[in-house]
Amino acid sequence: MNKKTIFNFIQTRTGFFTLLVLLFWIKYLFVAYCDFNLGLSDPYQHIIMWTSPLGTTILLIGIGFYFPKPIVSYIMMLFMDFLNTVLLFSNVLYYRQFSDFITVKTITNATKVAPGLGKSAVALLHPSDIFIWLDLIVIIILLVTKKIRIDPKSYGMSTPFAITSLGAFLLGLNMFLAESSRPRLLRNTFDRSYVVKYLGLDTYTVYDGIKNAQTVQVTKNANSSDLNKILTYTKKHYAKPNSVTFGKEKGKNVIIIHLESFQQFLINLKVNGKEVTPFLNSIYRNQHTISFNNFYHQVGLGRTSDAENMLETSTYGISDGSLFTSLGSENTFQAAPQILRQDGYTSAVFHGNVGTFWNRNEVYKNMGYNYFFDQNYFSNAPKDKIGYGLKDKLLFSESIKYLEQMQQPFYAKYITVTNHIPFSMDKEDLDPKFKTTNTRDETINNYFQTAHYLDEAVHEFFNYLKASGLYKNTMVVIYGDHYGLSNSENETLAPVIGESSDTWNSYNNVQMQRVPFMIHAANLKGGINSEVAGEIDVLPTLMHLLGISNKNYVQFGSDLLSPQYKDWIVFRNGTIVSKRYIIIGNKGIKGVVYDCITGKQIINFTPEEKREIEKLSIEARQSLKYSDLLNNHNLLRFYTPHGFIPTAPNEFDYLTNFEQMVKLRRQLGTNSSSLYSKRNSSTTNLYKTDAVELKNRREEITQIPKNVQSNQLTDKKEEKKNSNK
Repeated sequence: MNKKTIFNFIQTRTGFFTLLVLLFWIKYLFVAYCDFNLGLSDPYQHIIMWTSPLGTTILLIGIGFYFPKPIVSYIMMLFMDFLNTVLLFSNVLYYRQFSDFITVKTITNATKVAPGLGKSAVALLHPSDIFIWLDLIVIIILLVTKKIRIDPKSYGMSTPFAITSLGAFLLGLNMFLAESSRPRLLRNTFDRSYVVKYLGLDTYTVYDGIKNAQTVQVTKNANSSDLNKILTYTKKHYAKPNSVTFGKEKGKNVIIIHLESFQQFLINLKVNGKEVTPFLNSIYRNQHTISFNNFYHQVGLGRTSDAENMLETSTYGISDGSLFTSLGSENTFQAAPQILRQDGYTSAVFHGNVGTFWNRNEVYKNMGYNYFFDQNYFSNAPKDKIGYGLKDKLLFSESIKYLEQMQQPFYAKYITVTNHIPFSMDKEDLDPKFKTTNTRDETINNYFQTAHYLDEAVHEFFNYLKASGLYKNTMVVIYGDHYGLSNSENETLAPVIGESSDTWNSYNNVQMQRVPFMIHAANLKGGINSEVAGEIDVLPTLMHLLGISNKNYVQFGSDLLSPQYKDWIVFRNGTIVSKRYIIIGNKGIKGVVYDCITGKQIINFTPEEKREIEKLSIEARQSLKYSDLLNNHNLLRFYTPHGFIPTAPNEFDYLTNFEQMVKLRRQLGTNSSSLYSKRNSSTTNLYKTDAVELKNRREEITQIPKNVQSNQLTDKKEEKKNSNK
């Protein structure tokens, strides 16, 4: 076929349709090989993947043929091509960040994830991304310049029907080939990449949407009898407390410091002769800190919100989205704030981003948080923010005017944000004494700078705790929520952390999922613990340290200090880590298994190893299965442990936090246990920070933002009396 023949064919509507399908198919294959890691292991899988987008692409773009008016037909074909390209491009960006594909829940709850994601998206862009959009841009230009003409011919219904039939045939052929290679793919899928690899993004999205709708229906039909198997499972795996540590911190304040995107390899790491996180290193090694060096994040698509959910409830995030955004507004929780409330605790979260991010303003009410201080309660000058919200030094320093008003004992959580991709920093916030790496990846170089800044912010906060007197009566929990650098960056990072990029493999990637976990208190006997541990285990551990039994609660973790603690954890994607094994993707001996001590892959299994691995795989699957059953069906609404008072979300009003605090302090009078009352004055003057933003406006630490509805409840006479002392 010569050039003239091809050109004339493109001038027809069928030729234009063929061109759109062909160009989309080419860019889909480009993305599949360059951006997605689909694990294509043999030629047959390559052939299946090549066919996977054709059927659905023909069906979608072919919709344009059902419109008889030529101009409308062309517009509809372009529009369907555009929508399909948007889906493809969105998955490319999402995959670069999460190494996974977008779910329908993620799409439908996108507005709840809140503003700010655009900044991360920009950081994820590659120059090659123009290839994804180039065909549409060129075709539109050719249409506008009339290099491609609108075909006025009428095609009736036979051609559209033929195109639909062709698309359906190719889709059916693709599903047949997929089934022959991977039987019962949609029934037994445990990894979304398998569905995309065999059936393509369009089919995966439709499948995920159907599955999501089925889950919604199942939730509506759930009843209390579904809870029995879960209660049996959690009671069977209950770990009784350690008699030495149980109640050791009873009645103490609890402060959770959530280190955003902070990985374990940062601890004790030096770059250019300087420690990246000198203060956190000192806390990690402190004689009053129980530290864990084999502690893993277990988050899924919900990332930070998954980490919070595990920390607060000891249940896993859901498999196909964020529990906070998908279910958090409706679900019943038995979370740390409400559990501790039974013992007289008040609770609060301090976070320098908008309250709608990850749907926190709704979820926290269901969890029982008394107060939530989002960005409205802090300074809002443009220079005070970076990335996902208020800079960490400002968050800690400006929170004191609220923290000191809280009745003790309190449970307070700080969610830092500066150490978040794209790890950007203003030059004036950089420590001139710390020089970061000079790798080819700027994300890695920036990561060490933001981690160093976060370390300084935590140091300043600890100094305040000691100066104010809170330190001696507070248990501080420090943990990293999830990885900061993705698997695609690990090989570049390897030499920096003393590893070889040439021998880097899946075992190393799993090890990179370790994050810090430290429990620090003045009366604790510390040490570094090497037990395999995970975020799912935090709540039972803290409850027992505070002298509260978790025996009757539905929790999937266990007390890390208990002699009966389970010695394995499971990631949300099914990968298992135990003392002896790393089992990738929970495929048992049929998958990739590493010896956890040597780091070598196990090829030939002994009978004992087979039994141990199979037992671990069953336990891990059950743990995830029952947690999903509990959360997806909202089963906790049917179960209330003895002595637990369920949350009443309507009683919380996060718009009047400060007003409530000051009003309660004044009502209690001499019975008030707030730090402000104990010292009979404010402690904001005790906070020392080198934040350049506050250098010439120290009043930000003490002033309440004008938009906060405080109604000027501060007792002026008391203020005057204290100022004269």
